[in-house]
Formats: sequence, C-alpha cells, structure tokens
Amino acid sequence: MSAVVDFPLKPEARPYLEAFSRGASLRDRQEPAWLGGYRKGSLARFAEIGFPSRRSESWRYIDLRPLQEHPLLPAHADEPAFGLEIRSLLGEIGLTAPAYRLALVDGRFAPGLSTLAGLPAGVWFGSMAAAIVERPDLVRARLEAPPSDNVRPFTALNGAFFADGFVLDIAAGVILDRPLEVVHLASGEASGSLHTRGLIAAGAGSRATVVESFAGAGEYWRNDVVELRLAEQAKLTRVVLVEEGPDAFHFGEMLANLAEASQISNFVLLLGGRTIRYDAGILAEGERSRCDLNGAFLLSARQEANILTTIDHAAPGSETREVFKGVATDRAHGAFQGRITVRPGAQKVDAQQLSQNLVLSPRAAIDTKPELEIFADDVKCSHGAAVGDLDEAALFYLRARGISNETARRMLIEAFITEAVELIDSPPLREHLLSRIARRLASLEE
Repeated sequence: MSAVVDFPLKPEARPYLEAFSRGASLRDRQEPAWLGGYRKGSLARFAEIGFPSRRSESWRYIDLRPLQEHPLLPAHADEPAFGLEIRSLLGEIGLTAPAYRLALVDGRFAPGLSTLAGLPAGVWFGSMAAAIVERPDLVRARLEAPPSDNVRPFTALNGAFFADGFVLDIAAGVILDRPLEVVHLASGEASGSLHTRGLIAAGAGSRATVVESFAGAGEYWRNDVVELRLAEQAKLTRVVLVEEGPDAFHFGEMLANLAEASQISNFVLLLGGRTIRYDAGILAEGERSRCDLNGAFLLSARQEANILTTIDHAAPGSETREVFKGVATDRAHGAFQGRITVRPGAQKVDAQQLSQNLVLSPRAAIDTKPELEIFADDVKCSHGAAVGDLDEAALFYLRARGISNETARRMLIEAFITEAVELIDSPPLREHLLSRIARRLASLEE
C-alpha cells in the first residue's frame, strides 16, 4: 500500500487499498502500463478524501454509514452468469423495439446476451475492456486527462476498480435509426461492488439515442460513471432506467461536455434500489448548445434517492431546461439538488429549472434545493420547487364518479409522473418507461 499512497489515508479507504493490492499482479499481467498508472492515481485520490459525510452539502441527504460499516469490496467474477433468472430479467427490463444491445452481467461484458451485429459504418460500439485494446487512443485520451481537484470520491474509486463498461464512438455525420441499448444486470452470484465505466463520443452533426438500464438481485453496490463528449451540432438522446434490487446501492454519475450548437436530452427514472444517487454534471462549453435534463423518482418503504445536477454555462447563447418529479410514500426519503451556473461573459443564456414533488405519507420526506449562480447580466434564468400531497379536489372528483380511492390515487400519481416522461421525444421509449412506472405504481403504496 505504501507504493500507492504516501500520506495519511482515511480509515474507511483501507479495505479498498488492500483489495487493490491483492489484485495487482493479475492487473499488471493483463492491462497496459498507462492504465495501471491511472488506477493507482485514482486510488490515491480516493484514499486521500475517503467517504463524504453529511457535513458535505452535496451528500447531506444520503446515508453512507452502511457502506462504511460493511464495505462492499469489488466483486471478482471470471465469467458472467447466464442463468434463466438473468435472461428473464433481461427480457423484462430490455427494450422490445429493435435496438443494438450491449449487456453487462456483474460488471462484465456478456456477448451471449448482446446484439451488436449490423452496426452502420462509422460506429464503434463495444465493451470498455475491448476498447482498451482496440481503441486505446480514444480511451486513454479521456482517462489520462489532467486530474481535477473536484473529482468526487466514488468517481476516483471507479477509476481504480472498473472492470468493464462500454464505449460508443460515432463518426461525424452518422445518424443512427435505432437505439443503442446498454443493460447492466446483477446476477446475485457476485456480491460486493460493481464498478463500470462508459464513454460516448458523438462526432459533429451525428444523431443517436442511448438507453441504459440497471437491474439485479442480491446485495451489491453499483458504482457507474459515464462520460459524454458531444462535438459541434451533435445531438444525443439518453434515457436511464434504474430498477436495482431492493438491497442494492446505486451510484450513477454522468459527466458531459457540449460543443457549439450540440444538444443533449437526458432523462433518468429511478424506481428500484435501497439507496440511489444520480449525479449529472454538464459543461456547456460551446455557444448555442442546449441541455434538456429531466427525470423522476418513485420511492416507497425505506428507500432513499438523491438527484444532483450541476450545469455550467461557459458560453453565450446556451440553453437549459430541467424538470424533475418526485414521489415518496411510507418512510422513503427523496432529494433533488440542482445548480445552474452562468459564467462571466456567457450572455444570452436561457435556463429554467423546475422540481415538483408528492409526499404521500406522514413519514415520507422529499427535500428540494434549486440554485442559480449568475455572473452575467443579459440572461433569462428561473427556478421553482414545490412539495405537496395529491390534489384533494381531483381525488374527490374521481371518487365521485365511482372510482375507488386506491385507483384514483394511482391515476393521479401516474398523471403527475407522466408529465415528465412526455418530455421524451421518442414514443416507443415513452411507452417503455410508462409500462415500468405502471408496474412500480402497483406496489408503491402496498
């Protein structure tokens, strides 16, 4: 361990350093030297900062004590499991419409569950492990980018331990006519933490839709990081569906960079998992770029979920639209933290943020904290937040027409969430998410 860090390390980091040391010889045989250096640097960063505490403003709504007291160390599975349960889970959560599919089981590429044939010219879509060998230029350029003091602790931990993931490289001008699907499944056979890394590079003027789904069984900690780089006038639609097992921790982070006149439309739906955190950081670096960042969560029992968004407008004329909806019942706790920053000189920025939430029981809670930081004088920015219960007048109206109280409540909740889902342009994707919401609503208030 002394070869990795030469400063006092956080106590909670020690088990991860020991796990890293145990796997060092195997990694050294299988991986290029530059990747080993990146992993050691990432681990040193995590060892230095450790687990964040509730004193940190961006982590105040998530309880990390279970992970600190009972570390879930990186899972090691030589071959992904392909049992009937995994295939059934894939059939349930996967898209029914034609799509190029890349499946990951227990954090590793599963070719037997993937459909990658027929990709158009100019598109490279494959596992991160394959990309490190076949596309080292693309992967290394991102991993060896100058380190930032703002690297989050679990992003650093991901850098040290990611076993696989996916890479999508789209050449300039390529327009994909069907979605690219990435399905992350946990078999329940490999308990521990599953660290996956994704990279999407969209060339100038390209168009693509990416759907990422997460599901599984057992007790595990999913720690997923994906980086997006959109070139000039590229347009990317990304949908994320989280339906982890009831004992799972899910931390997902998206880091996006937008060039001139590029557009990203990102939607996240959080339905399953014990503790879920979704973190989106977007740098609008190019003029006239646009970001649509929307999503929803439905929580019950003792679930907790935190959505944190950070949008940095660094160029003039860029736009942001944010709409997030939250529903919590029983003893669940949800939170939305959203910050929009407009840098000096970024004139004509148009940014709007909205957080709306339903709290359906006395013991449930939802916190919402929208923020604007504006350092330019010719902008149009606004934010709003609301937390409340179902509309009693609407509930009375439905019950007066013979609809049961349970059905009426479900109809109103579904209508509330659907307002966010309708922001997705693709009808098949909307229908897919609405079917998952309907399934979740059936058990939300049981």
